[in-house]
Amino acid sequence: MANDRDRRLQDDYSRAIAGYYLGFDAPSSIRTSLALRQGIWRKGHPHWKICGVPDILYTDNGTDFTSKHLQQVAADLKIRLVFSIPGKPQGRGRIERFFRTVNEMFLCDLDGYIRHKKRAPSLSLDQFDERFGHFLLEIYHRRSNADGRLPPSERWEEGAFLPRMPESLEQLDLLLMHEVRARKIRRDGIHFQGLRYLSLTLAAYVGEDATIRFDPRDMGEIRVFYRDRFLCRAISAELAGETIPLRDVIRVRNQRRKELRSILHDRQKMVDTLLQLKQGPALEESHVPVPVPASPTVRIKRYRNE
Repeated sequence: MANDRDRRLQDDYSRAIAGYYLGFDAPSSIRTSLALRQGIWRKGHPHWKICGVPDILYTDNGTDFTSKHLQQVAADLKIRLVFSIPGKPQGRGRIERFFRTVNEMFLCDLDGYIRHKKRAPSLSLDQFDERFGHFLLEIYHRRSNADGRLPPSERWEEGAFLPRMPESLEQLDLLLMHEVRARKIRRDGIHFQGLRYLSLTLAAYVGEDATIRFDPRDMGEIRVFYRDRFLCRAISAELAGETIPLRDVIRVRNQRRKELRSILHDRQKMVDTLLQLKQGPALEESHVPVPVPASPTVRIKRYRNE
């Protein structure tokens, strides 16, 4: 189950939190994937054993949950996406109850809480993340419910449940963090987002259709798949050795387009001005009245039978 701006994944049965992502940026499929990455993979913490690929992911109708990227992730990991009914908060009661618990047991004691008007926020995002992790693992996961049920961590472990796990963290990253696009292999490589990606392996597949996977956080390389099999990694010579996210590539490209439009506009304006200056004398001469020669008198011929 997933919801809210700061993404959290909650197990429906145990109420345990499998993973979360905190940040100031707007929700996106990449941030949701980061929360899924933490939720699915092993944490290495003795009090945080919740992991595994969920069979069903129940979410609201946010654009990051309904994105093509997350749909591709769900297809690759064999996760069934189920969306709550818009305008029906009752369908998200459990995750909303967790948010209320966080407000009443954790946030209310921090500087900057809405009821503490005189206490300005004093924590950085990293400090807040550290405190929230401690609350989650040492208090929430180990706290019994009011109805006497087992704490979430113990409820998760009962029955010796074996979660479904991916083969490796690299495979999980490939499925979660890399978006998928279809491209044709050209003689000079693969063109994508205004960049050219090269690999010697691609020379034998010129003209073929391929699938590429790329990490929006690092556009220096892409992974090329041919007929659903990994083919090679292709490198962008322009970004070799650098870590440049897709948003920066798009920003620079849009800025360059704006500059070119401005240059073209100025040149067009200059050309129009020169044409007006050149056509000025001709237009003035065209306004001088030209004398029209008198037409000669035309005599009408008459015939005898008229």
